[in-house]
Amino acid sequence: MSLRTRFRVIVAAALFLPSAVWAQYQGAAPAVDDTTVVLTLDDALRIALSENVSVKVADMEIQRTKYAQRGSYGALFPQINATGMYSYAIQKQKVYFGSDASDDDEGSSSGGGMAGMMSAAFEPIMYYIEQLVALHPGEIMPYIPSSSGDSSSSGSDAIEMGRTNQVSFGLSAAMPVINFQLWESLRLTGDQVELAVEQARESRLGMVSSVKQAYYAVLLAKEAFNVYDAVYENAVANLKLTQMRHNAQKASEMDLTRAQANVAAAIPNVYNAENSIYLALWQLKAVMGVDLDRAVDVTGSLEDYAEHMFYDINEGADAPLDRNTQIRQLALQAEMLAKQIRMQQYAYLPTLSASLSYNYYTQSDVFNLSQWKWLPSSTLALTLNIPIFSGGQRYHAVKQAQVQADELDLQRVNAERQIRIGIRQSLSTMETAMKTYDASRDALSSAEKAYDIATKSYQVGKSTLTDLNNTELVLTQTRLQASQAIYNFVIAKAALEQTLGYDFIEE
Repeated sequence: MSLRTRFRVIVAAALFLPSAVWAQYQGAAPAVDDTTVVLTLDDALRIALSENVSVKVADMEIQRTKYAQRGSYGALFPQINATGMYSYAIQKQKVYFGSDASDDDEGSSSGGGMAGMMSAAFEPIMYYIEQLVALHPGEIMPYIPSSSGDSSSSGSDAIEMGRTNQVSFGLSAAMPVINFQLWESLRLTGDQVELAVEQARESRLGMVSSVKQAYYAVLLAKEAFNVYDAVYENAVANLKLTQMRHNAQKASEMDLTRAQANVAAAIPNVYNAENSIYLALWQLKAVMGVDLDRAVDVTGSLEDYAEHMFYDINEGADAPLDRNTQIRQLALQAEMLAKQIRMQQYAYLPTLSASLSYNYYTQSDVFNLSQWKWLPSSTLALTLNIPIFSGGQRYHAVKQAQVQADELDLQRVNAERQIRIGIRQSLSTMETAMKTYDASRDALSSAEKAYDIATKSYQVGKSTLTDLNNTELVLTQTRLQASQAIYNFVIAKAALEQTLGYDFIEE
């Protein structure tokens, strides 16, 4: 094949390749049709507030703490329980009344002693029991063991107590009357609900920041796609112009080859920019909580946010932190610790509780329900508990809570310092982005003008393709720098709003 023929084949392939590749990536580019949902930033935020998983979990946590709070108030009401018991006496308990011979001897020798005192105390009781036994010998004392059978030794014999079968049913109720520690713990559950609400607000603030970052990332990817798409179109136009000039013997083969290389080099950038759009959209749909296969697109461009790139840096550095969610949570935790200290101190105070019981019981040596006699009994009691000594448990519990409060104070100071650093970092990034955008905007105007001049000069043959490529490279970099400056500004602004606690719903 001759050199001329080979050259014609290369030129034809170069002219066919750009159009084929262009058709290929245009067909694969994100398409917007009737089924595609086009969202603004506010739309994306509203959807995320209702569909985001972290927001739903935070709301469920609030509901859980509310249930826990309501359940804790049940300690103020009577606790009513029903009880039932059946017992079978394998061996009945035995008791002794009176004194044995050794006790009598000891009492006589020691002037009475302890045994003599006990015998004297139980003498009226023994007399009453003997009278009952005489009247009801089978019921009161069914079995009195006697080793000798002599009645004179009955004072030293054991008496069996109770019946073989015992059954009881009853209701019992108890409630606190005065309990300062319990009352303080109930106040503590209210703070836990408030802490859960603030933690849910933290989830929303983080979600809003994440949605903004993902939304701005889509806009940046689209800006990059537009820039590289323009580079590709310019490369194709320059290739056609170079082909025409080459056919007219006004451009060298080196210029034609370089123009073909520019087209080939522009294609991967277009594909990468296109893939970045897909990835950014997937990330946006993920933080929004919608199906990844849902056709979603965003509206607007980064240039729409350029007019808002004005911020008073000095004012932002001294912004109050009362809306910061971390500071609020630390304040709530400090209140909870203060109540925990009081709750531990209240452990020194007496408590008063009331109880009521009502029971039915029966006893019988024969397991025959029809012969059982049920007897009721009821009791009302007030119990006063006065703490005296606990081995230092209450004292050390108070000291432990106080140490936790001191630790929390140090954490609050350090957290405030870190938050101030984060605010200054965001403001510094925003200031740098504003300066970069101003410089890029001036440079962009000059780069566009230089590229137009270079294009016209190349068309009339007064400049080379290298000069045109250099001006185009500067134009591409300037466009990307301007878009990146806007992106850096809005991302830093979103982080600053999250730090200062600016709520999307309130705004």
